[in-house]
Amino acid sequence: MKQYQAHRFAVAPMMDWTDRHCRFFHRLLSRRARLYTEMVTTAAVLHGQRERLLGFDGAEHQVAVQLGGSDPAHLAQSARICADFGYDEINLNVGCPSERVQNGAFGACLMREPALVGDCVAAMKAQVSIPVTVKCRIGVDDQEPAEALGALAEVVIAAGADALIVHARKAWLTGLSPKDNRHVPPLDYALVHALKQRFPHVPIAINGGLATLDQMRAELDFVDGVMVGRAAYQDPALLLAVDPLFFGEEAPFSDAEQAILAFVPYVEARLAEGVPLNAMTRHVLGLFNGRPGARAWRRHLSTEAVKPGADARVLRAALVHIDPRRRPLNEAA
Repeated sequence: MKQYQAHRFAVAPMMDWTDRHCRFFHRLLSRRARLYTEMVTTAAVLHGQRERLLGFDGAEHQVAVQLGGSDPAHLAQSARICADFGYDEINLNVGCPSERVQNGAFGACLMREPALVGDCVAAMKAQVSIPVTVKCRIGVDDQEPAEALGALAEVVIAAGADALIVHARKAWLTGLSPKDNRHVPPLDYALVHALKQRFPHVPIAINGGLATLDQMRAELDFVDGVMVGRAAYQDPALLLAVDPLFFGEEAPFSDAEQAILAFVPYVEARLAEGVPLNAMTRHVLGLFNGRPGARAWRRHLSTEAVKPGADARVLRAALVHIDPRRRPLNEAA
């Protein structure tokens, strides 16, 4: 199988999690992982505060924006706006099962309307020169997964989709909460592997349930890439292994402590703009999971970062719980 690099390892778009602060920190841990925004609806792009919704730091590249919508014209216009912001990829959400998405008749609902998804992809492709990709499920509700996934893939590939990212579970729009939809429906990796065999020349990445680096790396025997969500967010130190393991390149830092110190200038710059400290430190709480001092690290940040006037000194002080050698010289041992 020809090696495909762009989506070889990606951090999934996650609502309320993969904001610009999270993505900047993740980029410190991996130069090569592809990063994704939270889903942004076309209504928000067209009528909302664009800089707040779409602005990002140039250090985040390669970074993709995920759009939610089902109107081809609105998606085309939104894609043009996002491309002008400098994103490296436009991704269409055909997998989110939340009630908000269902009410808007997009997200996972679109698994039932492959022709419409194809029209959406074609409309976006006509407006932008950057890649347009689709993230989908293997089906919804009572759909037969092989038929549903195959039908959607065939149409969007014909429409010019540059890659397909498949969350290898059904979404149940009735009977399961969005949280339950992330882990209750059974995984079917074999179906995604078969899809790659059917479309050997189309980049296909797999998502869902991948918890360990060994699992993730093993999937590259069958597909072009992996997309990882909760595992990367809840244990971000995992990302330090991505560049060596998936791209044969040196990690940006030798340990997580160095990454935190590299994060401090960004934190200080955002604090000067009025961003509260806890809006940034919430994304690093899991960094030292499994290490001595991890609980104290989390507790320190959770209690101190929310206080009025909290600044980057809170981060430096929290590191003392991981490495006591970092205790300030003027502080008693």
